[in-house]
Amino acid sequence: MVGFVGTACIIAAYAYLTLSEKPNPFILHGTNLMGAALLTVSLIVHTNWPSLVLEGFWAAIAIFGLAKAFRSGRKLQEREA
Repeated sequence: MVGFVGTACIIAAYAYLTLSEKPNPFILHGTNLMGAALLTVSLIVHTNWPSLVLEGFWAAIAIFGLAKAFRSGRKLQEREA
C-alpha cells in the first residue's frame, strides 16, 4: 500500500507540473520527494534494485530542487528588503 501512495504522489506531482502555468517548486519537489521516500520504503521490503536506484536519483533531484527553491526564495526576500 505504501508503494501505491508513493506512486500516486509522483504521478500527482507530474500532473501538477504539466497542468499548472506557474508550479510552486515546494509543492512539486516536496511531493516528488515524498513519493520517492514512500516507494523506497516499499522497495526495501520488496527489493527491486533497479527501481531502488531510480528512487535514489529521484529523491536526490527533488532535494536539489527544494534547495534551489529555498535559495531563490531567500534571494527574493533580500531584494525586497
